[in-house]
Amino acid sequence: MRVIDIHIHIQPLHMFKPHALELIKRGRRDYADVERYSADPAAFLRFLDDAGVERAGLINYVSPDVIGFTPEVNDWVARYCAAKPERLIAFGSVHPKYVADAGAEVDRLVKIGIRGLKVHPSHQVFSPNAYRDGLGPLAAIYERAQANGLPVMVHTGTSIFPGARNVHAQPMLADDISVDYPDLVVILAHGGRPLWMEEAFFLVRRHKNMYMDVSGIPPQKLLEYFPRLEEIADKVLFGTDWPGPGVPDVRGNIQKFLALPLSEQAQRKILYDNAARLFPARRSG
Repeated sequence: MRVIDIHIHIQPLHMFKPHALELIKRGRRDYADVERYSADPAAFLRFLDDAGVERAGLINYVSPDVIGFTPEVNDWVARYCAAKPERLIAFGSVHPKYVADAGAEVDRLVKIGIRGLKVHPSHQVFSPNAYRDGLGPLAAIYERAQANGLPVMVHTGTSIFPGARNVHAQPMLADDISVDYPDLVVILAHGGRPLWMEEAFFLVRRHKNMYMDVSGIPPQKLLEYFPRLEEIADKVLFGTDWPGPGVPDVRGNIQKFLALPLSEQAQRKILYDNAARLFPARRSG
């Protein structure tokens, strides 16, 4: 089957805080490969070929305090994905506390090739609905994303990175976004795992433009977490979270997903069709 991995972390490794990078390295025998892919899009594309992945979403976001990424991460991922925009989908972010005009920055990111925004509440240290409590620039981000047709991926579920504030990562906090911005595509990354899967399932069913990805969930446990996954097959995107902590390899994840007792139609939707609909392929030049 054709595969889009909507959640892969190819990032500027030189920006990581040492303690965060150490967590990425821990237990990874293939870290030298991760370094090579981060420096060379051609090498990463060969990796995708070997894994059987047609397209990939490269997740980057501004997190100076917890991870180390400054706003320059956006330009880095835009340049990286420009090497093969028909296969590489650039995700960037606008941190409402680190930019003078959040709405204008969203518009700028669209112009440089960013295809989706990432909100990482536990690493950016604000709740996804904090605009309702006075964080005005966050409202501007959602408004301009909606106007530009730019999907917003919201991290949901726990994080083990030092300094992460998991109180902000509960899926239900994203309910307000889809109420207030009904035409904005919102993707709940990780489906709220491992604590809030029922919340994520409810929200995906409630809101017409809310989806979730299954990255970071061992595929063999997916139906334990979401026993009614087939019911929301139109709203689920495949992703691995590679090379995040505890994520082994991309090809193995795909094989384990294909071994699940799901219909072929549901597998096709989750592996490819849904992401292809949200992120139509672009051509070089």
